[in-house]
Amino acid sequence: MTLSSGCWASSSGLLTSCCPFFCVLDSGSLDRQYFVHSPGNTFCSVLSASVDAQPRAMAIFSSSWELPLVAVCQVTSTPDKQQNFKTCAELVREAARLGACLAFLPEAFDFVARDPAETLRLSEPLGGNLLGGYTQLARECGLWLSLGGFHERGQDWEQTQKIYNCHVLLDNKGSVVATYRKTHLCDVEIPGQGPMRESNSTIPGPSLESPVSTPAGKIGLAICYDMRFPELSLALAQAGAEILTYPSAFGSVTGPAHWEVLLRARAIETQCYVVAAAQCGRHHEKRASYGHSMVVDPWGTVVARCSEGPGLCLARIDLSYLRQLRQQLPVFQHRRPDLYGSLGHPRSQD
Repeated sequence: MTLSSGCWASSSGLLTSCCPFFCVLDSGSLDRQYFVHSPGNTFCSVLSASVDAQPRAMAIFSSSWELPLVAVCQVTSTPDKQQNFKTCAELVREAARLGACLAFLPEAFDFVARDPAETLRLSEPLGGNLLGGYTQLARECGLWLSLGGFHERGQDWEQTQKIYNCHVLLDNKGSVVATYRKTHLCDVEIPGQGPMRESNSTIPGPSLESPVSTPAGKIGLAICYDMRFPELSLALAQAGAEILTYPSAFGSVTGPAHWEVLLRARAIETQCYVVAAAQCGRHHEKRASYGHSMVVDPWGTVVARCSEGPGLCLARIDLSYLRQLRQQLPVFQHRRPDLYGSLGHPRSQD
């Protein structure tokens, strides 16, 4: 095992702490690299599963440094759009410097407002100044950007006075190659977390977006609350997705209980990589987010994660491993839609 930048690791292969620089853990037992970078933060962590945690047949990974590298950015957005852009741009530039081909930003990367009225006031169309700034940033850095949840004034803004929660994918030339508008809106009441009524300001999207080919693999777009609906992830996987994205702003109560287990479940059942960029910390006096951005591999192992505070983590995407796993465990060939093809319908009320 080799370490750099003053990091230390336990014998189990867990990188438990590091100084605030780019760090690499090269575990000889798994022959795989994981990365973390957290500018301005003292503590950060990366998980590297030991061989004992997986059957030997599954512990087969590529050691090639030519595998695509992705960066997952974690931020604490506020109502200050200019400052939010500055923070995100710094992380994207750092991701590009470290060699990432694609950087993921969380839901509400543009801003987190105090109330629905402020959300509507701060929102912009896709052709507005803010997306223009990210278009220029993608060109400048030469990498793809997953812009997790943009508060979009759609073409029906004048009629509805409501917005869409829009996941925008930019290529390395700054062109919009895909947009997905969140289909499942978060209208919930969680004790200790405060009520959430996304539908007060947001319209649900009408459809899913077909997976998009990127330098890291075919990406299926989703947003936060969508992860609670396995039908969506299965549909994306059946359409060819190799990487599922769940940019999020999870709450402080649901986060510790559900965040990791849902992401790992989506990875296992679809045999896809799952990339989840998250909001973290206190946005203002009315809202805080859980953080813990992560990457999960198709076996369900968390291969990279951010710790507390803004920063980024990086992981390599090994599609040969994904294809091998799907061949060894061909669950999609064993599905029985004749028995449960209507699972997406609402539950009957007795």
